[in-house]
Amino acid sequence: MSSRRTFTTLALALAALAPAARAQGTPSLNLICSVQDEWCSLMSATFSRTSGIKVNVLKRSTGEALAQLIAEKANPKADIWFGGTGDPHLQAAEMDLTAEYKSPSLPQLHSWAQDVARQSNWRTIGVYSGPLGFAFNTELMAKKKLTPPKCWKDLTAASLKGEIQVANPNSSGTAYTMIATLVQLMGEDPAYEYLKALHKNVNQYTRSGSGPIKAVARGEATVSVSFMQDAPGEQMQGFPLATSMPCEGTGAEIGSMSIIKGARNLEAAKRFYEWALTPGAQQFGATAKQFQLPSNMATPLDSRIPDFKTIKFVNYDYAKYGKSAERKRLIERWERDVNALPR
Repeated sequence: MSSRRTFTTLALALAALAPAARAQGTPSLNLICSVQDEWCSLMSATFSRTSGIKVNVLKRSTGEALAQLIAEKANPKADIWFGGTGDPHLQAAEMDLTAEYKSPSLPQLHSWAQDVARQSNWRTIGVYSGPLGFAFNTELMAKKKLTPPKCWKDLTAASLKGEIQVANPNSSGTAYTMIATLVQLMGEDPAYEYLKALHKNVNQYTRSGSGPIKAVARGEATVSVSFMQDAPGEQMQGFPLATSMPCEGTGAEIGSMSIIKGARNLEAAKRFYEWALTPGAQQFGATAKQFQLPSNMATPLDSRIPDFKTIKFVNYDYAKYGKSAERKRLIERWERDVNALPR
């Protein structure tokens, strides 16, 4: 089924369930969206159509979104923040930038989504999860006679010098998840020694977490460290892309959603929040060629969503590594000990 037909079918189904639009006036919602553009558009357009609420979308990476919330704390311009890695959402909760809201939909969600809500004192909630892994360009691998990476240690091979792209943790939740994963997998000092070795092979640190996998798909780099949900969309466009999961173990993002404290359109924000947790709304990720595991257990799953049962995960401590002080400390150490080094 085409994306257009899927979108139409889902929109009609949601329309049947949505409350009628208000008879007078046009309520509005200011939405910070930290997922891919098409996903943001599908979510905002369908919610607006089915609820009668005008949605103004502000597209931001997770780092940019958190910076905006901090800057606007005294006078917030946005009402709700959807998507992006969960660590910045937890930091926003810790900094009292988001509002407490205990959703009645919680029992419908996977335990990892409920855990995030509980850890944040009900100031954020998990909406999807995606594992961190490797993507590589199969044509470049063959042309350069390189061996596809299967383990974290493979990325430090001398043969991959200048062949790897990863994101910058100052702006990318993907990159911070990588650092936090390695620290928990190896221990902090060994993890930073590993990052120094990896640095020698990195040709660019990109602003966004999706940048490296797009570069690899288009032959601008050979290997990336990326969230695996980004791979099928590139493969569907015909790019020579393959993936693998780190043999030692890996982490996963928990994409989250938070209502902003002091939201001017609080009731509209709560309506979007509840709608975004429904199985119908959670199918829009796959419609937009993003293949995370949705948090609502009743959501029909696309076959291209990774099977979490087959992946070796670290015991990722979202509460600890979601704290602003820990994030700041780890990124400052990365800047000082890794990014400052020549390549």
